[in-house]
Amino acid sequence: MVGSLISVVVTTLNEAKHLRDLLESLAMQEPPFEVLIVDAGSADGTVEIAKRFGAEFPNFHVLHRPGSRGESRNHAVERAQGEYVAFIDGDCIANAFWLRTLRKHLGPRRVLAGRSMQIGYWAFERLERVELIRRGYDITHPSSNLVYPRPEFLRLQGFDPRFVTAEDIDLNFRAVEDGLEIQYLHDAVVYHRARDSIRGFLKQAFWNGYGRKQLTLKHGRLWSEYSFRRMLTRQFGLWGFLRLASAVLGYFRCKIREAPGEWRKAQHPLARGVTT
Repeated sequence: MVGSLISVVVTTLNEAKHLRDLLESLAMQEPPFEVLIVDAGSADGTVEIAKRFGAEFPNFHVLHRPGSRGESRNHAVERAQGEYVAFIDGDCIANAFWLRTLRKHLGPRRVLAGRSMQIGYWAFERLERVELIRRGYDITHPSSNLVYPRPEFLRLQGFDPRFVTAEDIDLNFRAVEDGLEIQYLHDAVVYHRARDSIRGFLKQAFWNGYGRKQLTLKHGRLWSEYSFRRMLTRQFGLWGFLRLASAVLGYFRCKIREAPGEWRKAQHPLARGVTT
């Protein structure tokens, strides 16, 4: 919607290496917008960089909330002034027309998912996410490029802070179950840095697998929603195999560590701090 205020939410934890690039890309976006930078306890100069932007741009605000990414984002949305909230990560760079493109498609019962382009080591760039389809929608669009109407986000009680990863998939799952549509926008581009080391790459895959198991603990069996043929095709090659193997380890690690009964006790998310 033309003229709608968008609140851009950025969560950070030791992102000094990348944060300046992101904030510079946000500063040139089409107004009206505000930027809420929520730090979870950085010790590398991240907060100082954020505060410098806050001093230069009155629509940039720095918040502090330790905890999971879900908790940090919920904390920011509670304080947001915009009718819509856009999520982006601290290691991303927004295309100059990102918010302009998103604003054209805003709607009260519509989730917008932009295109995330991986940048970095070519082998990691080529690997695509493992899609999960629910009610005809791909619910794996990541929160590095995702927009929710703020009233709908609050009504859904925000991100579930229990998730290590996949909190965005869980939110998208609940959104489509509630009847919201997810619209993919190819031209709403965010550049996302791929992991810059093998260790970081495998660690990310491990926790992604852990988060996928958390999804099944909360929502029950989801295997019927995956396309295994497509999954295996996209994991073809050495790096794809290593990512899949690491994700499987994370999946079974979660299965061993987390009790299904504890998730079933609270089927609805425990989004602390989120109010309507």
